[in-house]
Amino acid sequence: MRLKFTKMHGLGNDFVVLDLVSQRCNLRPSHIRKLADRRLGVGCDQVLVVEPPQNPDVDFRYRIFNADGREVEQCGNGARCVARFVRDRRLTHHHKIRVETAGGPMKLKVRKDKQVEVNMGEPRFEPADIPFSAEARAERYPLDVDGEQLDIVALSMGNPHAVTLVDDVDTAPVERQGPLIEAHPRFPEQVNAGFMQVVSGKEVRLRVYERGVGETQACGSGACAAMVAGRQLGLLDERVTVHLTGGDLEIAWAGEGHPVMMTGPATTVFEGSVRI
Repeated sequence: MRLKFTKMHGLGNDFVVLDLVSQRCNLRPSHIRKLADRRLGVGCDQVLVVEPPQNPDVDFRYRIFNADGREVEQCGNGARCVARFVRDRRLTHHHKIRVETAGGPMKLKVRKDKQVEVNMGEPRFEPADIPFSAEARAERYPLDVDGEQLDIVALSMGNPHAVTLVDDVDTAPVERQGPLIEAHPRFPEQVNAGFMQVVSGKEVRLRVYERGVGETQACGSGACAAMVAGRQLGLLDERVTVHLTGGDLEIAWAGEGHPVMMTGPATTVFEGSVRI
């Protein structure tokens, strides 16, 4: 069968978005890998699927598949693209959209300036909730990476993150340490590895090695995790601009007990169809 798709990106973090509300397809991991292949398929970091909701309190079910075919819990850049997608495809006329994900419910808002605001929910810090192997919650954790000890902040934004402070993201060992942190045995479900440079209390630079994908141009949940980590360490204000390779995101967080709010763009590149 032929399946219609839309290619989108959020600051260069690119997606193949599928409408499985008006189409029907039983996607397998092999299909995801083929779609994501940049030589033999469409090419993307993640495949995003919009389905009818299973919960009557939400508008859509939003599923995220990494390029390796594995379904994951959360993707902030993808959430912004999904919000634009369901409006552009006229699947909804609402500006405020509620979706269910494997990481929990999310609230999305398409603003008049076409920027999308995403309520990413509250971060979680207990090791069992991340999940991360540690005896008790701590501000920072030592992590042995190929004989080198790093200090990381570990937390969940609906998906696991490990944030490391660096002096300069341009020279940070993302290519070498990223895959080692991602697959570290203390993270039983693997982890997204963020490398953050604090510029000021209102500004950070960030590179992220995404679980199951590799380094991407931008990572929405990674930007949220980095901002939260910096706030927990007393380095950042309540509203921060996060500079990623693909562009900027605005992240706001009032502290524990409050949700993280992310605002940024979502861009459609082209539409097409592919044989599955």
